[in-house]
Amino acid sequence: MEIQIGDVLRYKKPACGKNMYEDGHLNFHFLTKSIDANNLQLEKGINPCAKIKTSLGQLVRPAILISSSPNKKGSVETPWEDFYDVDNGHIRYFGDNKEPGKDPATAPGNKALLEAFRLAHSHSLDERLLTPPILFFKRAIVNGVAKGYPQFYGLGIINSVELVTQWDNKLARTFTNYAFDFTVLCIAAEHEVFEWDWINSRRKKGFSLAITNNAAPKNWRQWLNEGSNSLNKLRRRVSKLSLEKTVNQKPIPGSESDKILNQIYDYYANKKHRFEALAEVIAERVIDRELGIYQKGWVTQGSGDGGADFIGKVTLGSGFSKVELIVLGQAKCESLNTPTGGNHIARTVARLKRGWLGVYVTTSYFSDSVQREVIEDKYPIILIHGRRLAEEVAKLVYESEAYSNVAGFLIAMDAVYPSRLKQRQAEEILN
Repeated sequence: MEIQIGDVLRYKKPACGKNMYEDGHLNFHFLTKSIDANNLQLEKGINPCAKIKTSLGQLVRPAILISSSPNKKGSVETPWEDFYDVDNGHIRYFGDNKEPGKDPATAPGNKALLEAFRLAHSHSLDERLLTPPILFFKRAIVNGVAKGYPQFYGLGIINSVELVTQWDNKLARTFTNYAFDFTVLCIAAEHEVFEWDWINSRRKKGFSLAITNNAAPKNWRQWLNEGSNSLNKLRRRVSKLSLEKTVNQKPIPGSESDKILNQIYDYYANKKHRFEALAEVIAERVIDRELGIYQKGWVTQGSGDGGADFIGKVTLGSGFSKVELIVLGQAKCESLNTPTGGNHIARTVARLKRGWLGVYVTTSYFSDSVQREVIEDKYPIILIHGRRLAEEVAKLVYESEAYSNVAGFLIAMDAVYPSRLKQRQAEEILN
């Protein structure tokens, strides 16, 4: 039985696993039925399966099901709000204690999760093997109905645990509880398909951990072998789908764009600071594209530039109903076969003030890790790689009658460089 993250299931009462589908949705009770174990439930927020003996006599909890009900947040039943960000492999979930003065570690759900945390972070592989998979659900609203439609949000492992004090608005009281941070594992190797049969196989009496783990997702097995230090690289990241491969950021070897990019790099190899004038023109083309919203400012002088190589602005709207955004540009004439360092991007982002945009123009390319950081942290920065640089230069030369070839264009850019230099504060472009 297969499900995917985002699939909405049907959870009817009383439980009946006879039909595969109910009301047009996969039947939760059909998916999870087992002849050797009690029915799985989502009645509570934390739903631990009862422990079962393996073929070696170990007592193992087959799984823990986590259910969040956003429609109940702030209520007496759920006076907190859980945070699901599975596209970035993260869930923050609050435990099941709500009683003032009670040790939150004794609440049944918290107790099961604390045990799972201890096992997951053990340095012993034998103990990590006993860790229960944690499956995440959130109540979805279907046709206006907020009950009976759990939505699947993936498989995870507890990353950290924090003891917190929470406030119940309804009852005007505080209580202590646990906040659990989970890492949701990437299942891209399984084509985003989760085999529920793996969970059901763990619920059979006398099951073999070794055999059932062979059917586990690849990243679960890798985590078992490598331990908690591997969690960050195994987390789910939807941003990967938006990453531009290195091969697409570099011109095809021997192509016209490849020749142009090498010509640009060679031209500026011994005067890389002058590459800033070209980068300013390319940034204008990428941002503007005939919309008339970008205005060039100046190229900054070598000292006292505040870390910027060129300054511009973008104007949105008109008249009274407009807003002007400062554009801070960075230009790097870098080795064509070495990716731009993440520290360069970090320094650029660190100089951006509220309402500013960043532009980073390079003759090189951006690694997966740099792109992922920009995407996941939502940095307001435009990345322009070497291939795009070469393509824009080719278009500029082709579209203009002023330049007969790329060499003539680069000479012209170099000639205007001194006149573009100014030593000003970035904010001055708004005046």
